[in-house]
Amino acid sequence: MYRLVILARTLIPPLCLYSVAGVAAAYFVWHGVNGHRGLKTGEEYEQKLAELRLERDILKLQRMHWESRIALMKGEKIDADILDEETRKRLGRVHKNDVVVLLSQAPAAP
Repeated sequence: MYRLVILARTLIPPLCLYSVAGVAAAYFVWHGVNGHRGLKTGEEYEQKLAELRLERDILKLQRMHWESRIALMKGEKIDADILDEETRKRLGRVHKNDVVVLLSQAPAAP
C-alpha cells in the first residue's frame, strides 16, 4: 500500500501538468489555424482580396471607356458619330438609309 501511495505521488503531478500543457497547446494550435486571425482566415482574406482587385480592375476599364467617350463629346469639337448615336438613341429615330430589323418578342411564360 505504501508503495502505491509513493507511486501515485510521483506519477500524478507530472501527468496533470503534462495534461494541462497539452490542452493549452491544443487550444492555441486550434485557434492559430481556425481562429479569427488564423491561417484559414488569412487564406480566405487573400481570396476575397483577389476577387476585389479583379472587380476594381474591371471597374477601372469601364471608367476609362466612359472617360474616353465623354472626352469625345466635350470641348470645342464634338465627335459626329457619338453625337449621332446618342441623338438617335434618345429620340428613337432612324436615318432614311438605315436598315431596321424588328424581332418578335417571345410570349411571356405564365
